[in-house]
Amino acid sequence: MTFCSFLSFAMIHIFNYKDRRYIFDSGSGSLHECDASTADYIRAAYLGEGDISAFSAEQRAVYESEIAELEKEGLFLKAEPTAYPLKSNEVKALCLHICHDCNLRCRYCFADEGAYHSEREFMPESTALKAIDFLIANSGARKVLEVDFFGGEPLMCLQTIKNVVKYAREQGARHGKKFLFTTTTNALLLDDDAIEFFNAEMENVVLSLDGRKEVHDAVRKTVNGKGSFDLVIDKIKKFVSLRGDKNYYVRGTFTARNLDFSKDVLFLAESGFDSISLEPVVTDIPDLAIKEEHLPAICAEYENLCDEYLKKRAQGKGFNFFHFNVDLEGGPCLSKRVSACGAGNEYFSVTPNGDIYPCHQFAGDADFLMGNVFEGKLDKKIRSKFANSCLFTRKGCENCFAKFICSGGCSANNYHYMGDINTPYPITCAMMKKRIECAMHVAAVKKG
Repeated sequence: MTFCSFLSFAMIHIFNYKDRRYIFDSGSGSLHECDASTADYIRAAYLGEGDISAFSAEQRAVYESEIAELEKEGLFLKAEPTAYPLKSNEVKALCLHICHDCNLRCRYCFADEGAYHSEREFMPESTALKAIDFLIANSGARKVLEVDFFGGEPLMCLQTIKNVVKYAREQGARHGKKFLFTTTTNALLLDDDAIEFFNAEMENVVLSLDGRKEVHDAVRKTVNGKGSFDLVIDKIKKFVSLRGDKNYYVRGTFTARNLDFSKDVLFLAESGFDSISLEPVVTDIPDLAIKEEHLPAICAEYENLCDEYLKKRAQGKGFNFFHFNVDLEGGPCLSKRVSACGAGNEYFSVTPNGDIYPCHQFAGDADFLMGNVFEGKLDKKIRSKFANSCLFTRKGCENCFAKFICSGGCSANNYHYMGDINTPYPITCAMMKKRIECAMHVAAVKKG
């Protein structure tokens, strides 16, 4: 098969991780480790990079025989899917902004330190219960529904959360629905009562902690301007010690101030946390924002983290780092990979007054106001915009090896940085590609 005849059907990505070489076939999702000569041959014969005459007829015959066998098994040169996903009109999840207020004043907070560029307020219980009714009424045949309690700081409204969970369980039983709950918290109010409730009712709990004390305290400050690390670290440790086998994540944010963020991930792991996520900041604050000139350092730091991650695993001290998880064999179905996250179509956020937005990062933007839970209707034009958005409408993704893994990026980030939900933000793309290469290396090492 010649280069020109297959390029529109399959994509090959060849990359090095230090002294190891990999070939990723995006059509099949297959990762192959190879030697330098094989990589050079694939580049020359199939990517048009290099001189094919450098390989003898005998060498070419050997390579082509191996390639033909992989192709026969569907592991190489497999045609990429091109069918648009059929998205459901059934609502599956709500993010309830149970509180537009916060007991911290984190510098990088996309939600305006919890206020979402409006007045600080709590969601009335009647609104939260109506949101549950809205979810059930619009869920169609779905049996499993999801609710995320978000803020601001949700624990400022713990009793409301308890009452909503109780109501949702009751209504779910009546309508044949099962509810899964998640809460995201800064842990400042994480006392014994909250821990007991979370461990009984929450499918997942996300706890905000940025890593080392000096890093955390520089940006995650209390209302009086002091660092919050000492106020939350022991509470988070206690919660995790009592969590058992239930899901949780300690989730941090790195900024331009800590481009050595691998140290923060390792600090969290050494603190006893085995489920960790560390995300690049989303902000325009000059001294915190990730800029293009930071990318080489960030990519190098992901490799540092990858090496240390594998070293810890070999020592029997392994932990789960969110961005190094990639399942190339049994991951999300193709429809989900193409459809992306479902924001604005199957997933919505609800603000304290009951207004509905595509997701929490669009909350408060009048251009994306989709309705209100008391009205029970959704703006068809906005919903259609998100329903019709998928990997194949993302601009510039068609020639990217990572597209079936990242699904074209976050619609909110795309919009806020590029002005269009279908135009990926290049800086995010660069970081994503590097993380995926590291994740593929991790998967190869794990497989042996």
